[in-house]
Formats: sequence, C-alpha cells, structure tokens
Amino acid sequence: MDDDLARRLRTWVDGYVQAWNSNDPAEIGALFTQDAAYYTEPYSPPWQGRDEIVGRWLDRKDAPGETEFRWHPLAVNPDVAVVQGVVVYRTPPRAYSNLWVIRLDAEGRCTEFTEWWMPHPDSDSAPDAATSQRLRPTPP
Repeated sequence: MDDDLARRLRTWVDGYVQAWNSNDPAEIGALFTQDAAYYTEPYSPPWQGRDEIVGRWLDRKDAPGETEFRWHPLAVNPDVAVVQGVVVYRTPPRAYSNLWVIRLDAEGRCTEFTEWWMPHPDSDSAPDAATSQRLRPTPP
C-alpha cells in the first residue's frame, strides 16, 4: 500500500473515531466534503451534504467514551478504501463488526462513505482473541 494513501486513510479513520467520541460538529464536518454522501446502510438513501451528515450524526450520537474501535484496512487504492473493524460498547456491553467503504478526495476528506454494521451473536461479550488479533491496526 502506498505510504501517502495509508497515511490519509489512517488520519481520516483517527479523525472519525475522535469525532465519534466527541460529537463535536466541527470535527464531524471536517471529515466530509461539502457535497459528501453518507450511506448508513448499503441500500438506504444517503445523508447528503456536510450539513445533513453532521445533523443526522448528532441525532443518533453515542455518548463520548462509550466505545472502543479497532480496525485494519482490507483494500486501499487511490479511489477507495475498505476497512474492517470491531466496535465494543461499554454500557450496555455489546459488540458489532463493521465494514466501511470510504472514498477520500486529494485533501483527505470523505466524498462518499458506506457502512455495514452487524451485531455479534453474543453481544454481551467482547470479541474473541482471534477477532482482536485480526483487527490490530496496521503499523504506519
């Protein structure tokens, strides 16, 4: 993977996790282009544009510090990145597997984001050791 592409992806995902934990409208908005599309699931209409993305994100926000997110890239090229992750919620305890498709512009802002999230069958427990090992972030 190209070092610049890896850096842009890592910076964007780190920013997403920061915004997820802060719910700061400026941090959320900084992730996306003015005309970005955010698909909360593959076949639903997207949240269209930065203002709608920020507003809808805040409508369904998580409490700051409530989650832990581990991820790694599955595929990265100049047009699109695919990320696999696991999020663990502290209260009530539950876990979800995530698959993200991210399209970034040259400045590292997202133009299109699609997420899939699937609850773990036993969401009262943390991910197993094999899942945790697979989801360690790739070193820089």
